[in-house]
Amino acid sequence: MHILQCATRFLKNQKTKLMLRNFCLSALIFLLAACSTVPITGRKQLSLVPSSQMMALANEQYTATIQQANLSDDQSEVRNLRQVGDRVIQAVEQYLADNGQSQLTEGYNWEINLIEDDLVNAWAMPGGKIAFYTGIMKLFKSDDEIAVVMAHEIAHAIASHGGERMSQMLVAQLGGVALDVALADKPQQTRTLAQAAYGLGSQIGVLLPFSRTHESEADELGIYFMTMAGYNPQAAVDFWRTMAAQGGASPPEFLSTHPSNETRIRNLQRLVPIAREKYGQGRN
Repeated sequence: MHILQCATRFLKNQKTKLMLRNFCLSALIFLLAACSTVPITGRKQLSLVPSSQMMALANEQYTATIQQANLSDDQSEVRNLRQVGDRVIQAVEQYLADNGQSQLTEGYNWEINLIEDDLVNAWAMPGGKIAFYTGIMKLFKSDDEIAVVMAHEIAHAIASHGGERMSQMLVAQLGGVALDVALADKPQQTRTLAQAAYGLGSQIGVLLPFSRTHESEADELGIYFMTMAGYNPQAAVDFWRTMAAQGGASPPEFLSTHPSNETRIRNLQRLVPIAREKYGQGRN
């Protein structure tokens, strides 16, 4: 009887191990299938949400945000902002076309708006929806510095950081369900997650390291993109020095979704010569 019990337990353990192995293998295959690659940096990222769904959700949120916002009536400033944006966008799309990656902006409908508000901020959504605030415009000393932030935000869109954050949040908070299922079952919670994924909200917790990765990656791609467009990459270092000089109560880096000013400036200084060598000399 004792031998029979031992044999039964052994078979159960073997069956459990087999089930666990099969589960792990299935999970690995799923994660590999759900991975995409960020252009230039080559970083692998989780991509559970189709870009078409992300763009539809982003367009809905962007339209609502713009309708509620007080848009700037300074036509000269708006025109200049859009000219810088169009120049960077054209350079990026040309680069992607030359490297067989035009699909990364398929379905994009670029739109740039300037919101009248003292916030020192700018953001981009999937599909090319971009907004700047007049608060940050006051800090720019040249078109090169506008291009720093513009290219950074465009980099977020090109690298699908919103989709990656949304994928992470679906896994962390909703068990990895599909976006359409999440919207049907928990529409308000899903839209709140989407807003945070676009950078319109803040979250302290397990996802923060990924967000810092996104910001550093957008800095790198951004300095390359602005250089492709003929802007001076040194302006990135100069602009973030201006931001650092603003002072105020900056949160510790471990509580921030952005790298500290010192870390950011140091990284950008390292990237300036790389940008000039690989993507052009920029504009002096």
